[in-house]
Order: sequence, then structure tokens, then C-alpha cells
Amino acid sequence: MNNTPKHCFETFDDIISYMESFTNLEKQTDHYTTRVYRLDRMRALLDHFAHPEKDFQAIHVAGSKGKGSTAMFLASAIQAQGFKTGLYASPHLIDYRERFSLCGTFFPDQFLVKVGNRLREGLEGFCFSDEWGETSVTTFELYTLYAFMLFSAWGCKYAVIETGLGGRLDATNTITPIASVLCPIELEHTQILGKTIHAIATEKSKIIKEGIPSFVAALLPEARNVMASQAKDVHSPQWLLSDLLLDMESKTTTDGEIATYRWKITEDTAKWHLKETTWHDRPVFEEHFTLAMKGRVMAANCALALLCLRILKLYAPASKVAMESCTLPGRFEKISDDPPIYIDGAHTDHSLKALIDSMEQLYAPEKTIVIFGAIQGKDHLHMAHLLLHSYKTIILCRPGTYKKSDMQSLYELFMQQDTDNTHDILLEIGADAALKEARQRCPAEGAILVCGSFYLAGEIAEEWKREASCL
Repeated sequence: MNNTPKHCFETFDDIISYMESFTNLEKQTDHYTTRVYRLDRMRALLDHFAHPEKDFQAIHVAGSKGKGSTAMFLASAIQAQGFKTGLYASPHLIDYRERFSLCGTFFPDQFLVKVGNRLREGLEGFCFSDEWGETSVTTFELYTLYAFMLFSAWGCKYAVIETGLGGRLDATNTITPIASVLCPIELEHTQILGKTIHAIATEKSKIIKEGIPSFVAALLPEARNVMASQAKDVHSPQWLLSDLLLDMESKTTTDGEIATYRWKITEDTAKWHLKETTWHDRPVFEEHFTLAMKGRVMAANCALALLCLRILKLYAPASKVAMESCTLPGRFEKISDDPPIYIDGAHTDHSLKALIDSMEQLYAPEKTIVIFGAIQGKDHLHMAHLLLHSYKTIILCRPGTYKKSDMQSLYELFMQQDTDNTHDILLEIGADAALKEARQRCPAEGAILVCGSFYLAGEIAEEWKREASCL
């Protein structure tokens, strides 16, 4: 396949169209083999482009949930100290520029196009073959290369790199980071990563590198044991959030997430604060944050970022203000006041439960209308149980067309689980119809909650933006 355009790119959209013309594994979730998911091809690409990933110091982030917000907290805290800091994330909610940014701020279009043309020109002389013959680079490999080239060309000193899928064979796993950060592990992409927590944790643990410090969120025992084993195998000094964070209180308010952290005083943490206090007869220090990103999970993700930053000595007074004020699309994001509409990418059992708990601090469940959609490979059954337990009106909506979904099967599942037949469960394939139905049903002092997929959140956000522009 000849993917080379006849002319130079003129717009950022040209670049995306070009990279999308290659093998796009993000749209193919029914197979996972070393033939398509591999690191040797990505390493060959980096060799061919003179290793732009070596021009900055990277923090590598993996996990099932919380990667995006944890990465944003990390990048914001570092950039607040005056360092140019890149952020590579996925998926995007509305704009592809969200994937390659300066801590959430888009690069100038002219710069994006300039680097895109360098990528295109360099790729003309690249080919990769193995014992089975020549293989094409993938879209995600090009996304990753493009991000590295952008960060290098802009002169970034640091970059926070989020994995795309898994970790072991993810294209980003070609970097040598200054730290590896492991967010919560749950059942997701089971047809690709494995059907158990142990299997999924094993895939993600492989971002832990020889001698590189690793930082681990609160995990289920089977996942925590995998992380400990990997750290031991590669001599990685490892810090567990559950060991050092003695207690966390969190409250969701209209002004933000109010979080109180109580940290255990250790040799590593003794210099974090000058004044020690006691809590339950143990030496601790206590600190308070008011985060713009709402939800208890955001408070937990911020704590993981704080642990990493402080151990790496990358935390400064300006970091607190930056972390409190940073936002990210699709993370308990309020996109409308009348009616209140919140969008969130929660697509796992744990993250959805946390979202529901936070939402109930703001709005009564009986006055909340849910729009839900999830792609194939997610834990649909447990998410259905959570939603049916809390809400009476649930509108099922297709989470876009970027990845596979089966909305009829999802609808039948919800109907089967509604054993007492007391719920209003509707199927509206399009985001426009789903949003219209939700607005009509939303009562006074109620709200609309969109969840289950970042792709669905993006679709609803785009539809609301279109509707608002017509008012």
C-alpha cells in the first residue's frame, strides 16, 4: 500500500488522514499477536528517525483507569516550574490535538504541520521486514513517533507518556523513562490483554524497567503482587500509594473535589513538610487540595501523581496551584448548566461506581437521567448492575463508530437484568436522539450523566455544542 501523499501536508487534518491510512489497530480489537503488536518495528522506526524520544525525560503511565488524569496532574505540576512539558495521551475526546500537547495546550498549527512533513519525508525511506515478509507500520506507532518528534523539536525537557493499550507490546514501551507509574488495574480489553486481573496486570507491569523507580496506585492484591514481582525482577525501587497514604478524605462539590491527604512520615517523605502532626498516634503530615477535576477517583489519581513527583523531587509550591486548576475533557466534565450535563469516560466497574458515588453527592439519583454506551470487551454486566441499582431512567446510545459495539445486545442485557421491570430503558443509537430524549425527560433540579466510553462522551459533547450553536 502506498500511503505517501503527492504533496506536502498543509493542515493538521492532512497529517491525521495520512496516519489513519496505515494499519489502525485501535479499530481492530479482535486479535493480539506479536505479528501486529510488536516493539521491534517501533524500535526500527525510532532508529530511522534518530531517536527523538531521547531528547527529553519521560514519565511512563499505564493502567486501566486514571491514566489520563494522572498524566495531566504530573505534566501540570512539572510545567508549573517553568519546564517545557509534553503530554501524549489517548484517546482524544473531540480534537486529535488532545493526543499531542504541551500539558493540554495545543501546539501551533504551523508547527504541527512542519513536524508532520518531517515525519512523512522520513517515512518514505523506511521499510520493515521479518521472517514473514514486509509489514506496514501502524497508526498508533506513527502517533507515538509524531508525539516524540513534536516534543523533541519544541525543546521539551520533560514529557508524560500514556500507554495506548496494555504496556508490554505498546508502542510507547520503547522509551527509557525516569519513572513508571501504574494506575488502577481492572478487567478491560479482555479479548486482547487477558481475562483475569493477573493477566492484565502482567501486560501493564512490563513498563517497569531495569533500575527505574516505579509508583503504584492502590490495587487489588493479585495486581499488586504482579507489580511487586516485576519490580523485583528488574531491580526497580517501588513505592506503593497504599503504604504511604494513610488516609484520604474526598468530597464532591459544585466548586470542585475537596481532598484531604494524610501521609505517613518516612525517611523519603520527612522533608516534604516542615511541620509534622499526629493522626491515630502516628506521625503524619496533612495537606488539602481543591481540585477542578471532580470525583473521588480524581483525588486518588492526584495522590499517586504527588507521590511520584515528590520522590523524584519534581514538586514545587507552584505545582499545587497547577494541579488544583488543571482540567481534562471527559473527566466528570460539566458541559451544560441548563440542564446540567456531565460527561465522563468511566468504562470499568470501579470507575463507574466511583462516578456514581460522586454524582449522588450533587444530584438525587431519581432526578438523574443516564446516557450510557460501551464498546465491546468491557465488563457490561457489572456496569449494568451498578446503573440499574442507582438510576431509573437509562438511555443506551452507541459510543460512536471508532470501535466495535453491539447496542442491541447491550440493550437486551439491561432488559434481562431489570428483573423487577421498574426501569425505563431506552435504546437510541444516535447521540442526537439520545440527548434529545434525555433533555425531555430531565426533571427540574435534575441532571444528565453521560458515561461508559470516552467515545460516547465525545459524541454527546459534539452534539451539545452543535445544538447550543443553533440556539
